[in-house]
This record gives sequence, C-alpha cells and structure tokens, in this order.
Amino acid sequence: MDGSWVSLLPFLIVIPIAILTKQVQPGLFAGLLLGSFLKHPDLLGGIKTLISYIVSSLIVTNNIRIIIFLYVFAGLINLTKMTGGIKGFVDLVGHKVKTKRAAMMLIWLSTIGTFSNPNFRIVTIAPIMKLLKRRLPISSQKIGFVIEVTSNPVVVLVPVATAFVGYMVSIIGTALQRIGVSDTPYSIYIRSIPFNFFSLVILAMGIYYSFIRDFESEEPLVGSPDALQEEEDLQKCLRAYEKETPIKPWNLILPLGVVLFLTLFLSWWDGHTKANSFWDAFIQADALGVMLEALFITLILSFLLYFFQRFSVAKLVTHFINGGNELVSVILMLTFVWALSAVSEDLGFSHFISSHLIQWIPPAFIAPVVFLLGSALSYFIGSSWGTWGLLMPLGVTLAQQTGTSIPLVIGAIFASGTFGAFASPLSDNTVTLCAILDLPAIDYARSKLKPSLIAAGISTLLFGIASLFLK
Repeated sequence: MDGSWVSLLPFLIVIPIAILTKQVQPGLFAGLLLGSFLKHPDLLGGIKTLISYIVSSLIVTNNIRIIIFLYVFAGLINLTKMTGGIKGFVDLVGHKVKTKRAAMMLIWLSTIGTFSNPNFRIVTIAPIMKLLKRRLPISSQKIGFVIEVTSNPVVVLVPVATAFVGYMVSIIGTALQRIGVSDTPYSIYIRSIPFNFFSLVILAMGIYYSFIRDFESEEPLVGSPDALQEEEDLQKCLRAYEKETPIKPWNLILPLGVVLFLTLFLSWWDGHTKANSFWDAFIQADALGVMLEALFITLILSFLLYFFQRFSVAKLVTHFINGGNELVSVILMLTFVWALSAVSEDLGFSHFISSHLIQWIPPAFIAPVVFLLGSALSYFIGSSWGTWGLLMPLGVTLAQQTGTSIPLVIGAIFASGTFGAFASPLSDNTVTLCAILDLPAIDYARSKLKPSLIAAGISTLLFGIASLFLK
C-alpha cells in the first residue's frame, strides 16, 4: 500500500466534503478517519490509530506552542474590547475625518494599529466608516473593498505580531519535516513573502480604487446629522461591544505597541548571538518561542494595567477565556491538519508524488497550477487557513521533487488562500464586514469579483515568469 495511489485518498475526500459542507473541519476529519482505517483496516484498530495520530500531533513542541499562542492572543484581543480599547480608538478618530480622501486615508493608516488579525481589523474600522458614510459621498461597496484589501492581504505579509505568523510557520515546518528539509521554517516563510503575488497586486489595486477611481457608482450623500445624532449612531454601530464599555483608546494602543516592540526586540536578542548581521538575527531567532514570550509579557502587563483601572479580576479572566474559546474551531482544524499530514505521509504520500504525479506537471507550471488550484478551493470553502493546511504538504512535496523553488510555491499557496479569504462570499471576513455595513453578502462579493479575478490573472502570470528564473 505504501507509495501507491491509495495514499492520495485521504486528501481527495477532504476537498469535496469541505466544499459540500462549507466547513473545513468535517473534510479534514473524514480524511483523517479514512487514512487511519487504511493503515489499520479494522474497527478498533482504525479508531485507535486515529486517536494516536491526534495525540502525537498535539504533543509536538511547536504544535502545542502555536495552540497556546493562538488561544492567548485571542484572549488578549478580547480584553482590549472589554476594557474599551477598540471603542476608544474609534471615538478618537471618528469625528476628525472631513473629506472622502481623508476617509480613505484613515482606512489605510488604521492598518498600523490593527494588522494583527483581519476580523479584529474589520470590527475596529468598519463601524466608524459606517458612520462617516452618512456625511461623505462614499459607497458601502467601496468602503468594504478598501477595508478588506487592507485586512487579510496585509496580515499575511507581516512577519511579526499577527495571529497568522505562528500558524503559517507551523504548517511550513510540518511540510518541510515530511520531506526531510532542515531549513528553518520561519526563514522559509520570510523568503516566501515577496512571492505572495496576489496580496501585492490586490494592494496595488486597492490604492488605485481608493484614490484614483471609484470602485462602484457612488451613492447619494445623505444629510449630515448633528453632533448628538452622530454620537448616537456611533454607539449603535458598535454592535461588537457592550453598551457600558468605556472609552479608553490606550487600552488597545499600549498592548499592541508592547507586543510588537517585544516581538521585534526579543527576535533580535534571541538570534543576535547566532547571526552575522542585524537582519540575519531575525532569521536565526526561534520565532514561535519569541512570539510566545512577547505575548505572555504583554498579557501580564495588560492585566496589571486593567487591574489598576479597577476592572474586576473575575471579569478580566472571564473575557480572556471567552476570547480564547473563540478560536477553538481553528485549533481543532490545526490538529486535524497535522494528524492528516502525518497519516498521509505514513501511507507513502511523498513517495507516490515523486514517482507519479510530478510527471504530469512540468516544473515551470508547478507554482501557477498550485495557485490556481488553491484559489478555486479557497473560493468555495472561504477559508485561507483551511486552504493553506490542505495544500501545503502537496505543494511543498511537488516543489522539492521537481526542483522548483520551495519559497515560490509556498508563496503561491499563501496567495491562493488569500484570494479565497478576500473574494469568497463564504469568507468569515466578508460575512463580518457585510453584517457591520449592512451589505448583502452575495451582491457585495459579486462587486469585488472582477478586481479579484484581474489580480488573480496577473498573479498567475507572475508565478509563471518567476518559475522560469527560480530553481
């Protein structure tokens, strides 16, 4: 059975089930279940094997570190909501924007403080833009488009202090381990960033539609409300927060500033003794370990800050746990991805790819094909993380066996997931944004499909060109 076409079956059933259910987890679990029974084709043996792969995946040091990071980071973000950080930030800038160009500039500049997570960014900036739309001639579609352009496509390009970095480095590390590549996963991720062509192209298009050309026909200007009415509407827009939440912008600005500074400093500190230059120190650093250290220090300082502001300890703990629990579904998906990768490898996945599949795809077409396949998949399931987890083992194996640049193919995988997270009506980013801006999700997704496809087409060409020059 090892090295035969059977090793493809776990992956082959993942995609149709994910598309059918519009959820990644059921497909991953089905693939893992099938792989376990292929290894031990009897009832008890298959179940024991499944449990064994899950447990083995969870006790890997880097895997458990990324789970802790995601949980703690989500808990910290929820604390900034509860203590008025996000609401304060909205109030701080809400009434200072007077022109359409200034409104667009606000969306772009707000990325500096909200790049840690796409949905976090959306719930921070979308409510204030909804209010500003009442007195500025900007369509809801254009507001949504620019906010989304500066969300997922930006976050995937930032190599520190985001909820994405740990996950991206983790799945790269798992894929590299399976093919016996000893390069540092974080250094490979850094090298793949310039090849996330879709993110770079859609950002350029976002600048074009922000400041040069209207995205959609502009809606008529609604009469400007007075100051009291504006404040009332602003409070109604903040549906993501409790009504009694205070206005304390520094409760957001300080934690984000501290975690960013500590991540950068500790990255240099951890790697400087092993590096030959300042920039090489960041590559040599233990990225996951450093991010955890920075996050825990920030969490402790934030708890002290909120405690001295007389927030209840019980309330702080409750909101921290509630925030972490919001990512349980992501943690479950990660666990299944790790376990599925392991069982597929044990079935001879890499050997079969090297012996058969690479004969069908010329090396120059590996990156473009991976990007197009991932883009189609991510559009139908609406999940960038799910797409990355599903494609990373396949893409990295194809790159290694054909001599194609591994960072290039990894860049194509990340670009493809970003396409779906941006363009799909099933994306949680799109759903969250439409709920806040009162936009019909399908119509809004259709309005941004044309620029999305143009960016995808340009990206495909760039991947083809890059493939000819990189090995």
